[in-house]
Amino acid sequence: MTISSKRGAFLAAGLTVILWASAFAGIRAGLESYSPASVALLRYLVASVVLAGYAIVTKMPLPERSDLPQITLIGFLGFTAYNIALNAGEVAVSAGTASFIVASAPIFMALFATVFLKDHLEIYGWLGIIISFSGVALISFGTGDSLQLNPMVMLILVAAILQAMYSIMQKPLLKKYSPIMLVTYAVWIGTAFLLVFLPGLVREIPAASASATWAVIYMGVMPGAVGYVAWSIVLSRISASIAGSFLYLVPAFAILIAWLWLGEIPDITAVSGGVMIVLGVFIVNRFGR
Repeated sequence: MTISSKRGAFLAAGLTVILWASAFAGIRAGLESYSPASVALLRYLVASVVLAGYAIVTKMPLPERSDLPQITLIGFLGFTAYNIALNAGEVAVSAGTASFIVASAPIFMALFATVFLKDHLEIYGWLGIIISFSGVALISFGTGDSLQLNPMVMLILVAAILQAMYSIMQKPLLKKYSPIMLVTYAVWIGTAFLLVFLPGLVREIPAASASATWAVIYMGVMPGAVGYVAWSIVLSRISASIAGSFLYLVPAFAILIAWLWLGEIPDITAVSGGVMIVLGVFIVNRFGR
C-alpha cells in the first residue's frame, strides 16, 4: 500500500468515526419533533435514495436470489429493529450514554461467535466481557434518581445486541459481496420494513420543526450513507483489526458532538460505566481471542 493510499484510509476512518458519532446527537435532535419510528423511517428513506444513486453510478448488481432470505433478515435486524430500539431508548438517555452502550456490541459478537461459530475466548476475553458488563450495569442502575434499573438503557442494550447479530450474520455474505454492496441491500430492505410507519411520519412532518427535520435528513445522508461508503473504503485499504480500533473513538466524539450540538453533558456515572465498556471491548479484541 502506498503512503497516499494509507493516508486516505486513515482520513476515511476519521470521517466515519465523526459521522457515526454524530448520529447519536442527531437522533436526540430528531426526537424533539418525531416519534422514534418516524426518525428511523425518514432517516433511512433518505439513506436509501442516496445509496440508490451510488448504486446507479457504480452499476452495482442486485443480490443473488438465493441470498435474499439472509439479506432480508440482516436488514430487518441491523436497520429496522436496531434503529427503533436505539431511537426509543434515546427518548430518555443522552446521546453520549447511548453511544457507550452501543459500543458494547463487540462483546456480544464475541459471545455469539463463541456459541455459534465455535470461536475460542482466552481468559482475558472473559475478563474483558466481565468488565464491559459491569460498565453496562453501572449505567443501567446508576443514571437515574435512585438505584433502580433504567428500562430505556435496556432498550439501547437490545440495540447493541441487534447490531452484534447483524455483524455476525453478515460475515458469510461478505465472502461474496463487498461491504458497501451488502450495506446497501440491507438498508433498502430495512427501510422497506419501516414503511409500516409511513402514515405516522406523514402526520408528523407538517408539525415538525425545521431543525428536527434537517437533523434526520442529515443522518440519512451523512452517517446513514456517506459514513458507510467511507467505511467500505477503509476496509478495502487497511486490515479489519486496525480499522476496528478507530471505532473506540466513537463514544468520545459522540459526547463532544452532543455537547456542541445539544448542550448535553453525561454524568460521571455514565462516563465511568462507558469507560469500563470500552476498556472491556478493547481487552476482548486485543488479548481475548
